[in-house]
Amino acid sequence: MLDGPLTDRTLRRYLEGIPGVDAVGLEQRAAGLGTRSIKTSSKALALDRVIRLIDLTTLEGADTPGKVRSLVAKAITPDPSDPTCPRLAAVCVYGDLAEVAVEALGTFHAPVARAAGQQGIAVAAVATAFPSGRASLAVKLADVEYAVAAGADEIDMVIDRGAFLSGRYLQVFDEIRAVKEACRRPNGEDAHLKVILEVGELVTYDNARRASWLAVLAGADFIKTSTGKVASNATLPMTLLMLEVVRDWYRLTGEKVGVKPAGGIRTSKDAIKNLVTVAETAGEEWLQPSLFRIGASSLLNDVLLQRQKARTGHYSGADYVTID
Repeated sequence: MLDGPLTDRTLRRYLEGIPGVDAVGLEQRAAGLGTRSIKTSSKALALDRVIRLIDLTTLEGADTPGKVRSLVAKAITPDPSDPTCPRLAAVCVYGDLAEVAVEALGTFHAPVARAAGQQGIAVAAVATAFPSGRASLAVKLADVEYAVAAGADEIDMVIDRGAFLSGRYLQVFDEIRAVKEACRRPNGEDAHLKVILEVGELVTYDNARRASWLAVLAGADFIKTSTGKVASNATLPMTLLMLEVVRDWYRLTGEKVGVKPAGGIRTSKDAIKNLVTVAETAGEEWLQPSLFRIGASSLLNDVLLQRQKARTGHYSGADYVTID
């Protein structure tokens, strides 16, 4: 893949040698996947799968411990009227509130639940001067170390988009590597690293593909579209592009990397379009929390509403429901 010692020149040659994206073809494929139909009998299962894949998120300057506790309660019991409703994959908060989330989860916290042979809820913390990423490396690493020490199971870092767009690829690579190392706990276990590309600021599909490959080469456990803080976030073509990268990486190396679209996915229809895209691109084995997440704050309410309709049989009478 990368022959010889890693230098700025070799990394640049590799990334700029990646074939350009056929934007028309990519958008047509995404549009085709987005107009698939699913049986109404499968819709309830799809909605449950969506719930299991959600990172329930609050990332506001006005966040309080009480708000995080409420978020955790929602993740544990999304629908109090239905005990069969699955729990969410994770809650995503600022690093200074990670400890609050861990405490609120209690026995539902992923490491505790896993020790008891059950599926728990992870705590994800944004770090590295989220959302701008404009800080020194020392500050970014301290941000990560603080969140990991507070009990975060996952770190969502942002890349330095200015460095990337300036062609300083090795700087971005080294920063991801350093953050990955900072995710290591004293006991040798690692917090999983999600690398946020902020595709809306990368502007082009070519840049997004290069950034995806750069993050994967540097050791990302997940690649994530966005912070949710810019106008353009998780479009279906962009998610498709990133899924193609992790699929190709798996074919080359046998290593599986996850994908997390975040920002802008607000309805169950949008979420199911993403499930179809995952299954048709990377494969159904990616439809699990360790390999695919949906970062959202408002999506869950619509999914629960649609789930209640599906559970009570209030369909339109058709055998299939379109997802466009």
